[in-house]
Amino acid sequence: MAKKPANAESTPKKPAEVPPVSLFVGEDAFLRQEFTGSVKELLILALGDVQVFTFDGDGAQASDILDECRSFGLIATHKLVIVDNVADVVREASRPLFERYVESPCDMATLVLRGPNFIGGKLEKMIEAIGVVRKCAAPSEKEAIDWIMKRCPTKHAAPIQLDAAKALLSRVGPSLMMLETELAKLAAAAGLDAKGEAAPITPALVGQFVGVSRDEAAWNVQRTILTSSPEAGIAHLRYVLDVSREPSQLVMYAITDMARKLHGMCAGLRQGAQPFALAKPLKLWGPSQEPFVAAAKRTTPADTLAFLQACVEADRRSKRGLTEADRALEMLVVKYHAGEK
Repeated sequence: MAKKPANAESTPKKPAEVPPVSLFVGEDAFLRQEFTGSVKELLILALGDVQVFTFDGDGAQASDILDECRSFGLIATHKLVIVDNVADVVREASRPLFERYVESPCDMATLVLRGPNFIGGKLEKMIEAIGVVRKCAAPSEKEAIDWIMKRCPTKHAAPIQLDAAKALLSRVGPSLMMLETELAKLAAAAGLDAKGEAAPITPALVGQFVGVSRDEAAWNVQRTILTSSPEAGIAHLRYVLDVSREPSQLVMYAITDMARKLHGMCAGLRQGAQPFALAKPLKLWGPSQEPFVAAAKRTTPADTLAFLQACVEADRRSKRGLTEADRALEMLVVKYHAGEK
């Protein structure tokens, strides 16, 4: 660890409103980036200059990260130390190191820990006690629509029609990072109207400039499995894996999601619920409801639960290298149709 330089006493310290340690965790990368940007802006506003150091928890050592926080560089400026994929570096052996640092953080550094997965344990509570913990969960469909409607005119100076916001969400999903990118493109494409004011973003403009999400090829497998023969299901599966080159993990997630929704629909119908009442909590919108309702009426909750459990087990085994993912996906298609008979 570097020694304290002679001019360390003149090193600017972080402003009191910036916590010494922040934890931004959740699957939405946009929110993680936004929260980190807010910390950096506050530091620059107060100090004028900040050195930024970024580590990837997947390959970094805890000692290197914390030494960077505690050490002093040749230039006496405040440090912003950012750690991505924090759950990969906070392990059983390294957790006490982070806990000791949080107990006595360095005044000359601000530590930002972030990533898609939570770190759990008392460390999270310790950070919350002296700093900030923000959950960066992906928004619901309603939250995403509200975000689009507010974000577009304020950030991109372009109004957007509600139907256009819904069309955009249906194409790219509730990823704020992807939505932000598309909104910037659409605002530029909309241009100005005859009065010289920002023209509104319309559904037609969304259809023209926003391609269907690459993930859709994987999600379309759901409809084929539910409505077609096992041969057609496997053929579509092979097309998605071999031609569209979709990752097997994404397809596994899509089929597991299908199993979860199908079980929820089947169990709900057996209890006397109406399909439209089940569609919202299961996040089935528009035309996607019909194949699930029809399939749910052909089977039983016991069979749909068994299929859901098979999906979870296949996912577990493929992630641990106990089975080939592509083969496991083919077997799930066969198992689903066998359970329907």
